[in-house]
Amino acid sequence: MEKVLIITYYWPPSGGPGVQRWLKFARYLPEWGYQPVVVTVDPQQATYPLTDREMEQELPDHIQVYHTPTREPYALYKKFFGKKQVPYSGFANEENNGLASKISRFIRGNLFIPDARKGWNSYAIAQASKLIKEHNIRLVVTTSPPHSTQLAGLELKKRFPHIRWVADLRDPWTDIFYYKMMLHLPAAKRRDQKLEKLVLNTADVVVTVSEPIKELFASKMDDPSKQLPVVIPNGFDENDFSGEAVKQDNPFFTITYTGTITEEYNLSGFIHALKETELPDGKKLRLHFVGSICHRWKNELLRHFGEELLFTNHVNHAKAIEYMKMSDVLLLVVPQITHNEGILTGKLFEYLGAHRPILGIGPLHGEAAKILEKTESGVMFEYHDTASIKLYLHNLTQHIQNHNPKIQAINKYSRKTLTKKLASLLKE
Repeated sequence: MEKVLIITYYWPPSGGPGVQRWLKFARYLPEWGYQPVVVTVDPQQATYPLTDREMEQELPDHIQVYHTPTREPYALYKKFFGKKQVPYSGFANEENNGLASKISRFIRGNLFIPDARKGWNSYAIAQASKLIKEHNIRLVVTTSPPHSTQLAGLELKKRFPHIRWVADLRDPWTDIFYYKMMLHLPAAKRRDQKLEKLVLNTADVVVTVSEPIKELFASKMDDPSKQLPVVIPNGFDENDFSGEAVKQDNPFFTITYTGTITEEYNLSGFIHALKETELPDGKKLRLHFVGSICHRWKNELLRHFGEELLFTNHVNHAKAIEYMKMSDVLLLVVPQITHNEGILTGKLFEYLGAHRPILGIGPLHGEAAKILEKTESGVMFEYHDTASIKLYLHNLTQHIQNHNPKIQAINKYSRKTLTKKLASLLKE
């Protein structure tokens, strides 16, 4: 069985969808003839936005994991700026208008390029180099964010030209929607863009999660003969959704959102539609937000809804799935930003696995909308299309038992199926 070295900052006990992507790949790769060897950060020294201790229970015995030290500035960040947590994606847990927030983002954007976790690289490179030599490893995967991890792949490719380097970029790099919030100076921005292009042009193959992001990265590749990025989307694990069915709370018509909501997640049309939606006799509305939500939209929801609202902090993966399965409708929101057509959040695929109707808010011709249509799992609406959202909600309240998604189409996004695609890529 051939070894494949996976270099990832986020690994259990870290929580979040970025962890699940490569944990699941590593879990199923042996079925296709590959032995995963993981290099990650020592969790005692790591700065995770989220932790999920129960994810450690999913680690199969066949995965060899090597933890390394790190050197990061987040301890000072929390001390000097009075923060209890490091920032979530998109700074959903920060107030972005205050002076302290602007100073901290300016420092991160200009002194730590491409990101503040680059202090892990020297340790990861040393451990990976040792493993490559000892085990004659020829397949190396680097996955990001943090995109500084890709610089470890760059150095390893320089040291060991014979390796096949797969650079997995789950998000855009210098085009990520909150990039402007980092307040880069022109020189810092040019440096970051140069590193991005260097990675894209040096890796043997680039993997990403959607067609529009693939096109974005492909536009930055200089060699016309180079293999274009390959799309392997996120997915869901059927095993996570097996077991006894979760009973729904009959007195309530429950709409659930899991994950992060920043200011760019426009809920206005949904809020107005929901206010005008009448429920059948005996039903009460429950609007459940699980995760992190910015002050703007939390306050807006509180202004329109009272006892119907339920806010729950980030929970472990198993509990999040339980909440999905208990719901009548699952809310999916794509941030209203440039290049949002390519956004395919991990929650979309978990929603598919839950087999509940999905109400999507976002670009009508985006990748998420196409998947909802192909699987008949839900419908995507424009941000301010109150009338159509209201009609869809009304139909669901009256005929939700008629929801009949295409299971065969959904199963194309199972972790096992996607790992097979990854394995074929490793063989090339």
